[in-house]
Formats: sequence, C-alpha cells, structure tokens
Amino acid sequence: MTFLPIVGRELRVAARRRGTYWNRAVSALAAILVFGGALIFEAQAPPKELGKEVFNIVSGLFLLSSLAAGVRYTADCLSEEKREGTLGLLFLTDLRGYDVVLGKLAATSLNCIYALLAMLPVLAIPLLMGGVSVDELWRMALVLANALFFSLASGIFISSMSKSPRKAMFGTFLVILLVHGGLPSLGAWITYQYYNGTPLSTFFLPSAGYGYSLAFETGFKSRPGEYLESMLVIHGLGWALLAVASIIVRNSWQDKPAGAVRSRWRQHWQQWSYGNSAQRLAFRARLLDVNPCLWLGGRQRLKPALVWSVLGLGSCVWLWGALRWREDWLNELTYVFTAILLHGTFKLWVASEACLRLGPDHRSGALELLLSTPLTVREILRGQMLALRRQFFWPVMLVAGLDFLFLFSAFNRLGSAGDNQWVAWFCLGSILSFAADVYTSCWVGMWIGLIAKHPNRATLATFARVVLLPCGAWSAVMILISLLQLWSRLDRSDAFSMLLWFGLGFANDVALFFWSRHRLLGDLRVVATQRFVPGRPVFGGWPSRKPVANTGLPPAVTSET
Repeated sequence: MTFLPIVGRELRVAARRRGTYWNRAVSALAAILVFGGALIFEAQAPPKELGKEVFNIVSGLFLLSSLAAGVRYTADCLSEEKREGTLGLLFLTDLRGYDVVLGKLAATSLNCIYALLAMLPVLAIPLLMGGVSVDELWRMALVLANALFFSLASGIFISSMSKSPRKAMFGTFLVILLVHGGLPSLGAWITYQYYNGTPLSTFFLPSAGYGYSLAFETGFKSRPGEYLESMLVIHGLGWALLAVASIIVRNSWQDKPAGAVRSRWRQHWQQWSYGNSAQRLAFRARLLDVNPCLWLGGRQRLKPALVWSVLGLGSCVWLWGALRWREDWLNELTYVFTAILLHGTFKLWVASEACLRLGPDHRSGALELLLSTPLTVREILRGQMLALRRQFFWPVMLVAGLDFLFLFSAFNRLGSAGDNQWVAWFCLGSILSFAADVYTSCWVGMWIGLIAKHPNRATLATFARVVLLPCGAWSAVMILISLLQLWSRLDRSDAFSMLLWFGLGFANDVALFFWSRHRLLGDLRVVATQRFVPGRPVFGGWPSRKPVANTGLPPAVTSET
C-alpha cells in the first residue's frame, strides 16, 4: 500500500486548484497592506527605531493570523465528513487513522503554508530600515511556523471529536486561547503570588507569545535556552494533538446510542432552551401572529439570554478591574480596548448567527419546502431579521450606551480643548460605524451563509467583507498617498485619515447592504432549489454566472425547452 495515499492525492488536487495560486497573491497583498498601515501608524517614531517598531507590529499581527488559521481551515474538516456520512467509508479500506488525519492536514494546510511563505518577504523589509537583525527574522519565522502548525493541529483534534461546525470552531478557539493565553496568565499569577516575581517558565513555554518575546535580540540573549525549549514544546504539542486525533477519528464516526444520563440531560437542555409545552405554545402563538419565520428563528430562548450573560460576565470583570486598580484602570486606553473588544465580539457573533439563518435550511432542503408555502421572500427575510433583532438589538444598544459613557468620561478627563475635539468625533464615528456594521452583517451573512458550503467559512467571509475589507482599502489609500507625497498638500492630515477611515467603512456597508439585499430578493428562490450554486463563486460570494433553476431534466433537454 502507498504510504500516506490521501496526502499525495490531496496535494495533487490542490496543485490543480486555481485558488491555491490566488491565495498566495492575496496573502502577499494583505501582508503589504498590513506593513503599510504599520508604517503609517509608526511614522512619528525616530528613524533608528522605525524599522524595529514596524517589525514588532507586523510580526505580532502575523502571529495572530497564524494562531487563527486552525479556526478558519481545520476546525470543520473531519466534522464535515461526519455530518455527510463519508468518514466511515474511508475506513472500509486499509486506511488508518493517521492516513486520514494527515491527509486532511495536507488538504487544509497547503494554502496556509503558501500564505506564510508569501508573508515572510514582507516581514524582511524592516531589515532594510535598520534595527532588525537577520537572526531575529529567522527566529520570528520559526515562531510563526510553529504557531501555524499548532493551530492547524488543534483544529483537527477538536474536529475529530465534534460534529457541529460551530462547536468545532468554538472548541478550536478555546484550545488555542487556553494554551497560548490561559497558561501564561496562570503562570504569571502563580509567580506573583508564590515566587516573589521569579519567572516560572513551565507555564510560559507552550505559549507562542512567549516565543515571540524571546525571538527578539534582547530576550534571546537573556534566555537562549528557553527559546529553543518553547519551540520544541509547541511543536511537540502539535504532533501530540495529531496523534490523539488519529486514535479518536477511527471510532468517532460511528453513531452511538445515547445513554440514559445523556438522554436526560438532553431533555433538560431542550426544556431550558425552548420551555415546557405550555410555554412553547404561548410563545408560538405570540410570534406566529407577527411572522412565522420569526418563530422559527427565535424560538430558542437561550440565545438572547446567552448574549446578556456574556455582557454581564464582561461587566463583572471590568468592574473588578475598576475596583482593584481604580485610577490606573479608568483611562482612555482601557476605554478604547474595551470598545474594540465589544465591537469585534458582537460583529463576529452577529455574522455567525446571520449565516445560520438560511444556510442550514438550504442544505437540508427545508428552505425549499418553506418557499412552497404562501410566504413571500420578503416575509421570510423580514422574519429572519426580526429574529436577529430579538437576539441582538438591546445588547447592541447597551454597547452603544457604554460607548457614549466612555466618551463622556474621557472628554471630562481630557477637557474640551481644540486638540481633543477630534477624539470626540472619532468616538462618535466609531459608534455609528459599529451600528452600520452590525446591520450590514445581518444581510451579508444571510446571503453568504445561503450559498456557502462551510458554515464557519461563511462567518469569517462575512466578517472579512464587512470589517476587514475597508481596513485594507484604507491602508492601500494611505500607502498611495505616502508614496505620492501628498501629505504636504493636506492641512489636517489627522482629520483626513479619520474621514477616509469612516468614509470607506460607510461606503462599504452601503454597497454590501444593497448587493446582499438585491441577491436575496432576486435569487433566493432559484438558489433554494439547488443543492449547490452552479459556477465557481468569485471572491466567495459573487457567482460567475447566473444560476439556472433545477428542473430535474438533463442540460440538453433544458436548453431545448
């Protein structure tokens, strides 16, 4: 038998795929835009420190993207096979668990490796600016490669135990967060409490952030052995996760009967989620009078409660920090960090829920049955939007109110001087941009979730279009202005960059809103009759040709009729 046959097949398939080559070009372009944005952000730094500061920012962002690769690429690779019932067919042959696991790793990681290789030349540009050595570059490249490998291995490990795409995605994110963030935090707390500030490296070695700090010249010279130990530990953990996944995947594809305890907990969870029979009937009668799709999408009571629980938990953590550190906590940096965290969390959460409105029903055929009822497309979309509004409207309003509270507190500290006026305008623009992004994510998520094959990728694609696309456009425009040396012609460069930032964001929201709404109203019925949208999607959402209704006849008969 051929050694690792799935790996060889997947590599040959990926080599013939156009997306493999486009991915490298897009990754290099994104890396250039990130480098340009960091260069503009650090433009006021001294020339001797400019290269070092840009290298720190760019390498840190690349490290975050490497850690997030597992959530994007491998979190649903094996769980998807379980849902489709094809994983068990692989084990009817002589394939072993490691054949399947390594084959999936090769199929999903090729684009990641190419993207990393495309980023490394951009990461080497600060060498020409000074302040960065060649050894630092290669050590940082090793950190990025190790972080990427661990992230992909974590995704495969969680996917081998999961069947739901959302649970696999969240589980992968949780594993990466606990290993690279939780263990160092625990080690820092133990060091502070029991070792009088003496570093306890055992908890820091598995963290890619610790290796990132040791990759620089100062950290490597002080602890050269720990850098190598950290790389070996991270790499070893990745192989350990793959080994465990190879053992689990052999038996996890089989449907096993639920035990008595599991069935009892499932019944309790369903009752907590939907209520008892009397509560379900009352809730159903109330929502059906408004819109039937509102009842279908909003009948699970725990979803709004989960949003409020997350907000409540975050508020408790924030208040604990305010009571513990008081004046050191109540400053503009904390306000900005809290706002960014809340905005990013809600935008990603809304995009995830919007992608789950029509996509699963489309893949199961339920959407086609729903369209056979007297309900119109507008009524279906209105019901889905009402369900999203029921879950997120008041939490989003609370976040906007907190933003205004932070703005008022910061304005009182800074005063109303003319130099601080732009801070107030920037905060107001951020609040309006947050509301626009959330509303646009609802429409874009419903369309991309409808035509996408992978739910997790649909969520990330929606977030990339609504949030990351205007950021990349802003960075490209700023780089062009800097190359053309147009800053000298601008009286207020800060005001111009702020207007450009929000202008591109609002223009992107308006364009995406009208595009997704037009596609949903015009093509929902046609797409719902097909299992897959014909034609290869361009940029993951713009079909290359008009979908043709599935009549059940051969193509030649369809064209003649």
